[in-house]
Amino acid sequence: MMDNREKELFEKVPVTKAVLSLAVPTVISQLIMVLYNMADTFFVGQTGDPNQVAAANLCMPMIIFLTGIANMFGIGGSSLISRCLGSGNKEKAKKVSAFCVWASAPVSIIYGIAVYVLCPVILPAFGADAETYDFCRQYLFWTVAVGSVPLVLNAVFAHLVRSEGYSGQASFGMILGTVLNILLDPIFIITLKMQIAGAALATMLSNLAAAIYFVDFIGKKRGSTVLTTDPRFFSTKERIPSEVFLVGLPSTLMSLMSTFSNVTLNRLMSSYSNEAIAGVGIAKKIDMLAFGIATGVSQGVVPLIGYNYSAKNYRRMKKAILTTFTLSLSVALVCAVLLFTCAQPIVRAFIDDEMTVEYGQVFQRIICITGPCISVTLIIITIFQSMGRKIQPLLLSFLRKGGLDIPFMFIMNKLKGVYGIVWATPIADFGAMVISILLFIPVWKELAGSGIQEQVENVG
Repeated sequence: MMDNREKELFEKVPVTKAVLSLAVPTVISQLIMVLYNMADTFFVGQTGDPNQVAAANLCMPMIIFLTGIANMFGIGGSSLISRCLGSGNKEKAKKVSAFCVWASAPVSIIYGIAVYVLCPVILPAFGADAETYDFCRQYLFWTVAVGSVPLVLNAVFAHLVRSEGYSGQASFGMILGTVLNILLDPIFIITLKMQIAGAALATMLSNLAAAIYFVDFIGKKRGSTVLTTDPRFFSTKERIPSEVFLVGLPSTLMSLMSTFSNVTLNRLMSSYSNEAIAGVGIAKKIDMLAFGIATGVSQGVVPLIGYNYSAKNYRRMKKAILTTFTLSLSVALVCAVLLFTCAQPIVRAFIDDEMTVEYGQVFQRIICITGPCISVTLIIITIFQSMGRKIQPLLLSFLRKGGLDIPFMFIMNKLKGVYGIVWATPIADFGAMVISILLFIPVWKELAGSGIQEQVENVG
């Protein structure tokens, strides 16, 4: 069921080449996704209206949580599929694929409808005021109410396709949607004068196009892949739901806590001005560059680590982990320097409003220093998920977003005002990184011991 080329990639190709083969396409797709997320903010910013930029930022928590639903099925499913392939259980892998597709769709429909119906309650609670409420509602209609299923399936398919080593094809699907979104944004927002509603419509259509591509790809690979969209293979037996949910839950929790974190941030910022909300929204979108790279590297190596862990090839697994750490941390440091030194012109490219730019450039310089910390934490979370561990990823996901940064937002707001709120992010990410390293040290020692035993058995 698995192509010989993909099997060789997991088992025999030099580790550095294997990591790069899986990580580079994923990083590229994540960077394209960053452009995709920036595109809405950039083109909406060209209207010169801070209220519309603020509205897009206020809606982000609902979209982040929708992405979390996708990651629960996508990351949980891809981890289980790679472990099934490593142990030779291809039939279960096929059932996992069908379960992830056909369980994620109704969940996303229910979520999309619920969010839109509850807009009159949710939006004011999230910081929307009379100047931003209508813009928020327009944006959520297309991105969440109508676009929930395309968004979720697009992400789920990308993870599942990557689980068999088709990293390039997964990246192409993501890139396809992003490029389409970037092309449609100026048409809908500026030419057709739909403003923020046009940005949302472009997002929905681009996700739909990407999801259709993945369905077509899996259909063409029928017979040579364990992936399927056939509902006849849907199964809740063999502990498939619990395995998918427990491994994917940390990613969902991270999104949920990120939602609470963003809501808290926006609520505190709203006590200052909509320009502050717009400024922090732009800064966070820009910082997604570093986050996207760290996410791409960590998600890209999930199949390689999970496969070799199940195959008990601990030496290869350890080499993959070390290579991934080196690659991700090096790039994160370069990105942090770039974003810090070029903050002012980067923020100004999004909107020509002096107060928003003033807030945004300072916010960006504060937030960008979290990049190296995030790269370490995300890789450790990914390693735990690849091994099927549940508790450690759950704890780290909670600490990274919500567990540490929300309390620090209130503390730093009292101490340092509007800029203090943003300082809570690097403080929390540094704390999460230290704890992740402490949790990972025993696991590394365990793998080292297993590797030595493996060598003894091979000699014997």
